[in-house]
Amino acid sequence: MQLTACEPTAMSEAVVMEPSRTGSILESSCGAGDSAASLDGIVLNESSEEESTGEREEETSAHDEVNSSTKATEVPAEQTSNTQTVKAQRPNSLLVPAAGEPGLWTSQGDAEVKLRIGDSGLAADSPLTVNEMFTSAVERFGNCTALSWKEGDQQKSLNYKEYYQTCRTAAKSFLKLGLQRYHGVGILGFNSAEWFIADIGAIMAGGFAVGIYTTNSPEACQYVAENCRANIIVVENHKQLQKILQVEDKLPHLKAIIQYKDALKEKRPNLYTWAEFMELGRDEPDAPLDAVISSQKPNQCCTLIYTSGTTGQPKGVMLSHDNITWTALSTCRHVRLTDATQNQEIVVSYLPLSHIAAQMVDIWVTMKVGGATYFAQPDALKGSLVNTLKEVRPTAFMGVPRVWEKMQEKMRAVGAKSSTVRRKVAAWAKDVGLQTNLTKMNPSDAAGRPPLSYHIAKKLVFKKVRKALGLDRCSKCYTGAAPITKDTLEFFLSLDIPLYELYGMSECTGPHTISRPEAFKLTSCGKEIPGCKTKLHNPDEEGNGEICFWGRHVFMGYLNMPDKTEEALDAEGWLHSGDLGKHDENGFLFITGRIKELIITAGGENIPPVPIEDAVKEAIPLISNAMLIGDKRKFLSMLLTIKCQVNPESGDPEDELTPEAVELCRKLGSDATRVSEIAGGRDRAIHAAIQEGINGVNEKATSNAQRIQKWIILDRDFSLPGGELGPTMKLKRPVVMKMYKEQIENFYKELATPTTPDNPLPPK
Repeated sequence: MQLTACEPTAMSEAVVMEPSRTGSILESSCGAGDSAASLDGIVLNESSEEESTGEREEETSAHDEVNSSTKATEVPAEQTSNTQTVKAQRPNSLLVPAAGEPGLWTSQGDAEVKLRIGDSGLAADSPLTVNEMFTSAVERFGNCTALSWKEGDQQKSLNYKEYYQTCRTAAKSFLKLGLQRYHGVGILGFNSAEWFIADIGAIMAGGFAVGIYTTNSPEACQYVAENCRANIIVVENHKQLQKILQVEDKLPHLKAIIQYKDALKEKRPNLYTWAEFMELGRDEPDAPLDAVISSQKPNQCCTLIYTSGTTGQPKGVMLSHDNITWTALSTCRHVRLTDATQNQEIVVSYLPLSHIAAQMVDIWVTMKVGGATYFAQPDALKGSLVNTLKEVRPTAFMGVPRVWEKMQEKMRAVGAKSSTVRRKVAAWAKDVGLQTNLTKMNPSDAAGRPPLSYHIAKKLVFKKVRKALGLDRCSKCYTGAAPITKDTLEFFLSLDIPLYELYGMSECTGPHTISRPEAFKLTSCGKEIPGCKTKLHNPDEEGNGEICFWGRHVFMGYLNMPDKTEEALDAEGWLHSGDLGKHDENGFLFITGRIKELIITAGGENIPPVPIEDAVKEAIPLISNAMLIGDKRKFLSMLLTIKCQVNPESGDPEDELTPEAVELCRKLGSDATRVSEIAGGRDRAIHAAIQEGINGVNEKATSNAQRIQKWIILDRDFSLPGGELGPTMKLKRPVVMKMYKEQIENFYKELATPTTPDNPLPPK
């Protein structure tokens, strides 16, 4: 595999820094997440209802502290599976560097940090700025397609030479509009060539590229723009423009607004169309821009990623040039992407670019290998994505669990309508596909060739499935940003579409670990990307500890939030993820929970909720979302929602059940077609089936404290518009607790206590 050469920079770099406790590097894959759909039958001609996402979002703590086990006294470091397992008290605060010397972190936008350059391997690679990586790509892949999109029926594109020059023009325009060094350029809109050009142009001009969630309210947009001192905001259309105009008078740093799609509905001072904006810099001299570019250093901030946050204000994750360029290199190397001089990689951009995962895959990793990014239509997640996939036929594709789950549901619904013969053939093929792929995961069994039945199944079913999905050239399908159920992983694996899990967060520039074909285990997130290290902090007797990261992908700090930065980074510079995980004997990382989600019952038992919630959803396919309750309570209870139709325009859950849910109801002896006919125990047959499923989950509980004692079906499913889910479709637990407080309190109301010989207390 060839990768874009990393050229040494002439600029002086900060002192090389290694962690004070050494731990060996796990050479593992890291990459982009992908999204695909699959079916129970062979017919795959319907688009799937998909939802957006990208990377990990910040979670709010249900309790202020982790349990007392995190207070353990320090003991010597132990090494397990090439990864540090350290049972030690977390250092209280980051070390303060000597005067004038940059440290590992900062909360100031105009400061520099000490790069975590290693002594050998990829970690020792020469640092690059974004401009240096881009010019290297232009030199190697200048005439290759870089960006491609549809305008009406016409396919438009830019090659790498045109792409670079267009970004330079945008940078000159930003400077002419008054963009100041270390000030933000906010970008609010759906993925497009203009989004990429504004992002890179802002970086070239010495500002910060700042993606803003398209679902943000005007007030949320105001906070981000104010926090990054945005001089310029780029919006997609009139709808997004209105959000900024509502808060314009509260943004003292704002100098101009640019709308990149549709005609302006009104003329206002300092409001520009995209064409007008680009014209501003077209004839500007090169020297001022070149001076800004030459002054940039790899250890300076260039991008801000704002955490979505469940309560409180979002945090601005500061990413340096080196964070981006080095992580792109390590990712490409790990997942073995080919560069365009051999065979061009192709991706489809549709996940929100306000997330680091979409930025890393669609912009930076693709640029590193000279790949081509094709833009989906704005209604991609409402059904048009499948058409784009079939037209583009990407070589790599990324999705989040909710996207894969929606595809799975859609394919099962389509499969259910197939003929009996087709259903039987599909069921046989899926069984062959699952067993063959599970065998491949076991190194001792993988040496043999796949059985003849696999080749037959591939010809009869798997190839047709992939072609119908537009994934016939896609050798890399990824999932990340939130936990995915084993049921969904096995569903796609049975169709010969392995979903490679990746794991990381905004604070580590996206990926930290990722699975790949030769290093793949079901439910594991794989191993570290080259040059990165993992430490498990305070592991318990089963090896579960807090996952900590080290590497050149670790962020600079949170903008203007030194206290929050010190919470994330310990005194030795390790990034604490807040996630619990463990390694198996082969060094594969498994996520086992999240510290802030940990339920601590009134009896003091620590219970991670996700495994129990997943078990319930797997046991009862009718369930869409499940949330375990029990923190500081005497027993566990659960909120449940039913799979229902979603309004394609608003994203709101509707009362009608999905076709799959209706079919399940029929099998259970129910005539229900609406959620309202089931919620609150209205349907006895469904109520009995759910109780039976929960009884099955309870039978496998490791202790009585982990048994679900009470549950309720809510009147509507969780959703992004409803507030229960965040932008990455992850459950916002504190919000749900507040919204359904009455139902939760009803679980724990004290009942009248009967007087018995064993219980002599009088009734209340």
